[in-house]
Amino acid sequence: MHTRDKIISAVKLAAQAAVDDGALTLTGQLPDVSLEVPPKKDFGDFATNFAMQSAKIFRTSPRKIADELKARINCDIVERIEIAGAGFMNFYLKPDTIYRQLKEIYDAGEDFGNLPCKNNVTIQVEYVSANPTGLLHVGHGRGAAAGSAIVNILRAAGQIVESEFYINDAGNQMDKLADSVNARYLELLGREVEFPEDGYRGADIVDTTKRIIASIGDKYLDSPDDERRRILGDLAYEDKLIELKRDLKNFRVNFDVWFSERTLHPDKIDAAIAELKSKGHIYEKDGALWLASTKFGDDKDRVVVRENGEPTYLAADIAYHKNKFDRGFGQLINIWGADHHGYVARVKAAMRMLGYDADKLKIIFLQMVSLFRGGDAVKMSKRAGTAIPLRELMDEVGTDAARYFFLMRSTDSQLDFDLELAKSQSAENPVYYVQYAHARICSIFRQAKEVGLTFVDEPKFSLMNSTAELDLINKIFEYPEEVDKAAEEFAPQRIARYVYDLASTFSAFYRDCRILGVETDLAQARLALLTVTRHTIAHALNLLGVSAPEKM
Repeated sequence: MHTRDKIISAVKLAAQAAVDDGALTLTGQLPDVSLEVPPKKDFGDFATNFAMQSAKIFRTSPRKIADELKARINCDIVERIEIAGAGFMNFYLKPDTIYRQLKEIYDAGEDFGNLPCKNNVTIQVEYVSANPTGLLHVGHGRGAAAGSAIVNILRAAGQIVESEFYINDAGNQMDKLADSVNARYLELLGREVEFPEDGYRGADIVDTTKRIIASIGDKYLDSPDDERRRILGDLAYEDKLIELKRDLKNFRVNFDVWFSERTLHPDKIDAAIAELKSKGHIYEKDGALWLASTKFGDDKDRVVVRENGEPTYLAADIAYHKNKFDRGFGQLINIWGADHHGYVARVKAAMRMLGYDADKLKIIFLQMVSLFRGGDAVKMSKRAGTAIPLRELMDEVGTDAARYFFLMRSTDSQLDFDLELAKSQSAENPVYYVQYAHARICSIFRQAKEVGLTFVDEPKFSLMNSTAELDLINKIFEYPEEVDKAAEEFAPQRIARYVYDLASTFSAFYRDCRILGVETDLAQARLALLTVTRHTIAHALNLLGVSAPEKM
């Protein structure tokens, strides 16, 4: 058990003891115990406002609560407790505590940052889920970075996670893809053809068609139009899915499950509509079938089957989420673009109608990404004349920079992406700054090896007592809680901010504390501290899907 956990447990036990012996009267559920590192060392190593947070539950003053807790806290790592202000409790650790904890982390090696398994409940995270009709663009890139990082963080925090891509491979967009490729096929093989008015005109459609022609030639040039269109549509779909998966793989994104919307049509959609109808939640109006979603929190009722008998996108979404719930996940997380905000109420309404716990469905929204170069907004691909493809961004700034920049801000904040900053090799570029810290530590290790300085199993950590050393040690101690909070809040930006701060703390250590040329025991202790620092930086970068280079 880490230092922070020991103190939290001691406070909880003290509160229960005070209730058991009648010193405090409990009238509700106690709040969680949270610890903070005070801004000044004079205020202790850790502090909690638990006494103030629980005042209403105990119906007494925070100061009295703090006094009662202090009298009952029994924690072998705490030297003393001081009560400040209205009821803050400041904990001062025994001198050797941090060194014992540092040794535990050192012994854990690269596993430091992986928390114990929370439970046997599986969380499903569904993200990206783009139509397989064109290239992934930078908006998809932000979702891909966020989703994969959230999956990584949840797993590191001890959760069981299954990631899923919902392939939107049914409906009107697939018809448009077939029409578009059919027209380009005829055109590239010398036939005059009128391009569909609402067809996909991007350069990637031409590329797809050229690859199809390289494979089948003019085999279907004189086939009946419907047959050719169907065959080319299927080939184009396969090609687009391959390209989509390739871009995601290059972006370090992998999915456990690829779920095809086509598998929902028509049986699963018909079954979901039939069940809703049997429960009295579907009515007919103007030849269409409507979901009575206003009764469950939506702002208006929604069409689920059109007058022509075709299901709407909502009908497919209902069948898909019903399928998710039926698979038994403990929690469902969808990462959607902000333009899908209106879908939440209607999908959750349908799930409640079907008898599921809609509170298990959490939607994370992605705000827009704006690209800038030299202060000017970049909106269009020079080649394709459309939204910037993700692969173009990766080609220009690299996968590491693209992922880190996407993850620096909360998903619910609009992101201004500075292309020039992302490419720069300077301390102003946050991903370069963090990666350079990792590479610098690796360089120190190489230098130590050259002069015969070795690593030892039992470093004399107690020799490190300077401000720079203690600051770095305490910063490392914060990491498990950062992983836990990032998982709880679905907030990869916490890890990005933490690892940047860790790199900054290391830079101060590097400035003030020599490794080579000092007494051997101290040098070995500092090498061991840098080993832990390197592991922590690499672990955090790995959660973000960013590499940790040994040389730069």
